[in-house]
Amino acid sequence: MTAPSRLIGLISDTHGLLRPAALDALRGSEAIIHAGDVGGGEILPALGAVAPVVAVRGNIDESPPACLLPERTTLQVGAVAIHVLHDLATLTLDPAAAGIRVVVSGHSHHPGLQERDGVLFVNPGSAGRRRFSLPVTLGRLHVSGTHVEAELIALEA
Repeated sequence: MTAPSRLIGLISDTHGLLRPAALDALRGSEAIIHAGDVGGGEILPALGAVAPVVAVRGNIDESPPACLLPERTTLQVGAVAIHVLHDLATLTLDPAAAGIRVVVSGHSHHPGLQERDGVLFVNPGSAGRRRFSLPVTLGRLHVSGTHVEAELIALEA
């Protein structure tokens, strides 16, 4: 019997701007992961109205409530461990050795998916204000048993 798929929303670098299109894209998520640079204090409650939120602090998160967030966290979605931090350059553990299946980060504003050594690295990009010519994006994880698929979603800017 196949395990039911669980949908986890991924968002980062909102910088105080939560677009209605981002909320729409995250609806139906079992949980939402915010990979830092939250910005304004209204962002996490608005996301929390859609689904429970797990968030980490980014480099711009200098005032409450975002400055009180942890720098990194690991959560379990079924059989899958997901490690969350803002800047991938600050990763201090070997995710494969630690049993981590997915690493979610933000910071660069560049959306990306890459698998290395059995670990899926996901950067949902930036869902806040457009920066340079980078797209405005977020992501989703589909978790079924130990199987994980990720997708990136472009938002209208």
